[in-house]
Amino acid sequence: MHTFLIIWLGQFASLLGSELTNFATTLWAWETTGRATPLSLIMLFTQIPKLLIAPFAGIWVDRYSRKYLMLLGDCVAGCSTLALLALFLSDHLQVWHLYITGAINGLFGYIQGLAYTASLTLIVPKQHYSRVTALGSVKTSSTFILAPILAGALYASIGFTGILAIDITTFFVAIASLGIVHISQTPESSPSNELPPWQTLTFGFQYLWGRPSLMALLSFWVINNFVDSATFAILPAMVLARSGNDSLVWGTLFAFFGLGGLLGGLTLSIWGGPQRRIHSVLMASALWKVGIIVLALAQQTVTKISTALFSGFCSPFPISANQTIWMSKVEPEVQGRVFATRFFLTQLSSPIGYAIAGPLADRFFEPAMQPRGALAGFFEPIFGTGLGAGMALQVSIFALCGMLIAIGGYGSRPLRSVELSSKD
Repeated sequence: MHTFLIIWLGQFASLLGSELTNFATTLWAWETTGRATPLSLIMLFTQIPKLLIAPFAGIWVDRYSRKYLMLLGDCVAGCSTLALLALFLSDHLQVWHLYITGAINGLFGYIQGLAYTASLTLIVPKQHYSRVTALGSVKTSSTFILAPILAGALYASIGFTGILAIDITTFFVAIASLGIVHISQTPESSPSNELPPWQTLTFGFQYLWGRPSLMALLSFWVINNFVDSATFAILPAMVLARSGNDSLVWGTLFAFFGLGGLLGGLTLSIWGGPQRRIHSVLMASALWKVGIIVLALAQQTVTKISTALFSGFCSPFPISANQTIWMSKVEPEVQGRVFATRFFLTQLSSPIGYAIAGPLADRFFEPAMQPRGALAGFFEPIFGTGLGAGMALQVSIFALCGMLIAIGGYGSRPLRSVELSSKD
């Protein structure tokens, strides 16, 4: 546990710095352009490299030093932040630079995260696996709580430059923590290391195609990820637009979402969730979408904060239950190949959501919800008119579709009986 805790502290510092920068770049891009499209494109360019590299990253992690891959990820991320700082100080920073750094960070961040996850079984005794998993949730939720509050306050005092400088400092902390520990490597003679990438992909497809219930669960997440990406791509812009560009409002909502996720994770670790995990997947997904609809409708800050806390609380349940189902249904010796295919397929829809969300908001929903706009006459009593009203309507429509899809999942026999199916 000593080695793990050193790495964990370094990665926590790095993740916190990265979230500070992500929050600051969101504010800067919105202040610079006043449009939702650049925010969704940043997410799009961050996601695409992960999909392109997913079939091969697992092979690299098994074949090369995981410690050096983690160091590579931290070094590249630090260099990209340094490049942003240099561009900003020289007054040459443009929005398209964020697309490039987002793509670079997405690519190497995925490799770094995969190497970190694969290293846990090599540095932690088996009896501490549950504790390590819990600390992973604490790390993520804590950064979601701290980063928005700190970034919202620091952005007003030390500006974009100061936040980037803090981020660069945290990368040095992460690199130093990795430099003083030893991480073992799996034997290079492992049979899985001899498989070519295309055979790994083919096996995963064939395995899933013969299991209807797992295919149904996979299909649900493909649609769900599309809805989530189309929703969350413009959520920051919607909140900022409807709060008069008040970064503290967005930071507070994001922090309470993280607090809700932390409480939900702790509740789940104590309770264990329903005996039928599919209920957590479908019902918690539906409740999560209800929270997003309320957030889009809410005018009072107290209501927004309560809704963010509720949605955050629901968020760990479908993710945890889904992972538990896959771990129980897929044989341990083939989980690596099957899970790699699962990630590739379920994330294919996310770039589509990111790509369409911004243009839809800027070119259709926002103009249509201006005074005397095409949709204002019907929806003005619900969403009002003006800046942000169109994005609120768009978010509500996507979230409503996601809620109906989650509830409608009970109508699919292969999906609702995924844990009971003997065919899988």
